[in-house]
Parts: sequence; structure tokens; C-alpha cells
Amino acid sequence: MVQDYREYLAKILVSEEQIQQRVKELGQQISRDYAGKNLLVVCILRGGVMFLTDLIRQIEVPLAIEFMAVSSYGSGARQSDGEVRITLDLRISITGKDVLIVEDIIDSGNTLSSVIEILQTRNPNSVYVCTLLDKFERREVDVPIRYCGFQINNEFVFGYGLDMDEYYRNLPFVGVVDLDKYEPPQG
Repeated sequence: MVQDYREYLAKILVSEEQIQQRVKELGQQISRDYAGKNLLVVCILRGGVMFLTDLIRQIEVPLAIEFMAVSSYGSGARQSDGEVRITLDLRISITGKDVLIVEDIIDSGNTLSSVIEILQTRNPNSVYVCTLLDKFERREVDVPIRYCGFQINNEFVFGYGLDMDEYYRNLPFVGVVDLDKYEPPQG
């Protein structure tokens, strides 16, 4: 049985109010920057979905939406195995479009860097990144983050799209896992 998240919550790192205020600010900035452009917002599944839905409601320019699912983690793994796999690719051409990748969190940057490289081979006008969270301390590869919600320290976070063992994505805030109380599932 899945435990109540409160058993593992060390603290609320980013409140619902902080998230919604920052999402509004990002939407306004993106609206200004992409006025008159052919904006395609590409959401990286699954973690980016909550951020995407709130963000696009704040963007006031025409846009299209696409989804990608990528993985660099093995089943149940907490560390990347280094191999990036596209498990769901775009269904449309991005040639001539201004692509904005929406991501929940950027850690090492390795996965996102590979996604950007792949997309740039498809002849878009531009490819930029909008992330809710940036774990800048963990960066191994530079990625062009144009829009960032919050820079955070290297902590295990969950909520607002981010999972803890595939649960708790639905929480309206970002919390920090109490690692003294948390035990990952076995097997």
C-alpha cells in the first residue's frame, strides 16, 4: 500500500502560491519573447505535464503542443545509465518552428542535452528550454536554459509533476523527501 506523502515530507520547498506566481511571470516573458513567432511547446513526459498545463494558460501568443518521452534511467534506477532513449517521439515536423522544451527538472543536463541535439537536426528556427526546477549544482553538461522557475539545491524533491516512485505527481507544491524516513521499494 502506498504511504501518505506526509510520512516522507521533510519540508515544502516551493509552495503552490510561489509556483503559480512564477508560472505567471514565465508565461508573460515567453509571450513577449515569442510574439510573431511560430511557437511549438514540446513537453517532456511525464513530469512536465503539470507545469505545461499551467504555463500554457499564461502564454498569450498562439502555440502548438507536442510531447516527447525520453529516458536515461533503468527500471527503478535513481542514477542515469547514460543512454538516452526516446520512448515517444514528436508526431509533427519542427522545421521552421521555434521550439520551447518544457521540462520539470534539470539535473545533470545529459538527457536534455541529447534531446536538444536530436531536435536541432530537424531544422527548427530555434530550440530553447523552460524548466520549473534547476539543480544547477549537479550540472555535468551545459544546456541553454532560457526560462527557469526556481534554482534548487541537490535534494530529492517530489510533487507538482515530480514523482516519488511514480506517486505524488498530483501535489500542488514541491516538497523535499526526508531521506531518513524514506525507503525505496524493493525489487
